[in-house]
Amino acid sequence: MSEKKFDYFIQGKKAKWEVIIGLEVHAQVLSKSKLFSSSPTKFGAEPNTQVSLVDCAFPGMLPVINQFCIEQSVKTGLGLKAKINLNSIFDRKNYFYADLPQGYQISQYKNPIVGEGEVILDMPYGTKKVRIERLHLEQDAGKSIHDIDPDHSFVDLNRSGIALMEIVSKPDLRSPNEVNAYVKKLRAIMRYLGTCDGNMQEGSLRADVNVSVRKLGEKELGTRCEIKNVNSIKFMQMAIEYEAKRQVELLEDNKQIDQETRLFDTKKNTTRSMRSKEDAHDYRYFPDPDLLPLNLEQSLIDKLKKELPELPDEKKERFIKQHHLSAYEANILVSEKEISVYYEEVIKNCDKKLATNWITGDLFAVLNKKNISISKSPVSAKNLSTLIKMISLGKISGRIAKEVFEIMQLNDEDPETIVESKGLKQQSDPKELEKIILEILSKNKDKVEQYKSGKEKLFGFFVGQVMKISEGKANPQLVNTILKSKLK
Repeated sequence: MSEKKFDYFIQGKKAKWEVIIGLEVHAQVLSKSKLFSSSPTKFGAEPNTQVSLVDCAFPGMLPVINQFCIEQSVKTGLGLKAKINLNSIFDRKNYFYADLPQGYQISQYKNPIVGEGEVILDMPYGTKKVRIERLHLEQDAGKSIHDIDPDHSFVDLNRSGIALMEIVSKPDLRSPNEVNAYVKKLRAIMRYLGTCDGNMQEGSLRADVNVSVRKLGEKELGTRCEIKNVNSIKFMQMAIEYEAKRQVELLEDNKQIDQETRLFDTKKNTTRSMRSKEDAHDYRYFPDPDLLPLNLEQSLIDKLKKELPELPDEKKERFIKQHHLSAYEANILVSEKEISVYYEEVIKNCDKKLATNWITGDLFAVLNKKNISISKSPVSAKNLSTLIKMISLGKISGRIAKEVFEIMQLNDEDPETIVESKGLKQQSDPKELEKIILEILSKNKDKVEQYKSGKEKLFGFFVGQVMKISEGKANPQLVNTILKSKLK
């Protein structure tokens, strides 16, 4: 197998090593209530204030399935071009921990709600298909807190019972950059669908990262280690880089890699052993006796499929064809649903190419500087559209537009009002510009002769003089046209 097919490998002392990565992404279902109870799911509530008797495993309390969470999972499966299983089963996954009051987690094992699907990535070296093995529904556990008191641990059950979609990929990823692209694409799809908000800082999207290595060109997979509960893309990339190098060093020293679960230490940028990796039989899975098998009607699947919104891949193709964007520009503009909505609002009344440049250039620079999303943009789509239209109509120059844009960021003021109040309107009267140009040429006869004798770079000097006298308000295109005419 050619090395050129890989954009990432580990150079060891003895050989080059390929990194094999699979992800188990835990996405919180966007729902107002939990998977098996009516408790609310609001983020940031006071500890143990969003807990019902079902969530805290009070004896005799029975789970009741949340139909909306089922529909959200089906929609996600459809968005992943996956097979929807009309018959699925909820199982009990048995293990003990203080924040799991039942002593088991209700999950799905052999019969998940969603089967195999795919996610297409746009990488610098071309498109890449990542196969999805399954999507299953499960309830989240509570949260153990160990840093409030030196002598005691605390438990917050607010998250207990919250619906999670666990999206399991095949081991198709080969680098930290591909993991970055995969998680972002997965998050974008779910945000377009409205099935998960993808807010990693709130814990609604996190992943278990499975990493193994093998010599470049080998077919057999190596022993994998699972890095548990990584809650940012940056940390995922860092954890993979460290873990892959750790495994390579062990193998090149003729040591064995233990199949285990590890944690990523964000302060030391290292992974450390947590426990030996369990197999399915360790969890003693069996069908939950309190929940009947889940049987879906095909008519429900068909209905949800018809209601699906335009997803990133389809929107990208439309943007390329309809708005004549490059694949690179389209990728950027569909990467987040809010960006695509903002873009289409802007281009309703202005030049599309100019709008693309302003959004991906000037506006994104402001958003990055302020570290905010486009939904909180200090410049509304309507006002940016007006600004771009004024440039196209020759009312203001590109340079003046930059100045107006700076003022617009302060309170999203209408650009036409700013131009009028500050006297920034572009000077586009041919007679007035001709008068200024003739005066400049008259005062600089020596430079005019030099220009005519071949020093064409002096043209920039004349343009500069016009802009200086007009205080930057002269229409650049008109200045160039008149100046060329007079210099002849």
